[in-house]
Amino acid sequence: MSELMSSPIKIWLTGATSGIGYALAQALLDEGHHLVVTGRNQDALDELASKAKDQVTTAPADTTSRDDLAVVRGQLQQLEPLQLAILNAGTCEYLDVAEYSSDVIEKNIVTNVIGTARSVEAVLPSLRAARAKGLPARLVIVSSSAWWFPFGRAEGYGASKAALTYFAHSLRADLAAEGIGVTVVSPGFVKTPLTDRNDFPMPFLISAEDAADRIVKGLKKDRAEIRFPKRFTWMLRCFGALPQPLIDRMAASMAGNQNRKQEEKE
Repeated sequence: MSELMSSPIKIWLTGATSGIGYALAQALLDEGHHLVVTGRNQDALDELASKAKDQVTTAPADTTSRDDLAVVRGQLQQLEPLQLAILNAGTCEYLDVAEYSSDVIEKNIVTNVIGTARSVEAVLPSLRAARAKGLPARLVIVSSSAWWFPFGRAEGYGASKAALTYFAHSLRADLAAEGIGVTVVSPGFVKTPLTDRNDFPMPFLISAEDAADRIVKGLKKDRAEIRFPKRFTWMLRCFGALPQPLIDRMAASMAGNQNRKQEEKE
């Protein structure tokens, strides 16, 4: 087991009130960690806190808001040493190319990329403070496996996750000298309120609890990359390594089939 997760520590978790974030909160609380939980819904945060009052600090915020995160930053500093930040808040908005709107691209980029970047700005001083005391510290960024293959309608979502992964990898290089680890989590399809809205087949769909378990196990092993489920992520990575003309034909065919199914439903 990693030194970081060998005993209870303080952790900041964003997007904590639903989906993977909620399941992660439950798993980490079961292991005795103290969580600072962030989300936009105060009632949902309070409900989470009521299940483990001595282990939870609520820090409501919209992670795209500088003002909200300034308040959270103060809370994090008051609770130091804080050794782990799991930046999980995100969204998924699909694009209907027949009614193309750049607003869809913007919503994905602002929430998934800018929100995460601002969250890093809020928590990095606390992680550096932990390192100054000789304690291990790690930053975890939840991305997606979607960007490995150009899925139809996912222009905004996939682009945001590609940018987020590049951002995390660059941070890993820059923070290595300070001893702050950076882990990128790349899930496949996970059953959450976001994926419940999907109107297409989701191969190798897993539960949020399964996803949380895989993430915790990966962090205990100090993994820099946590990708799951392996059959799906390996398949996407293999598709992404094909010649570009073949990728283009496959993507266009998949998009066409999806659009036809959608028209039949309507």
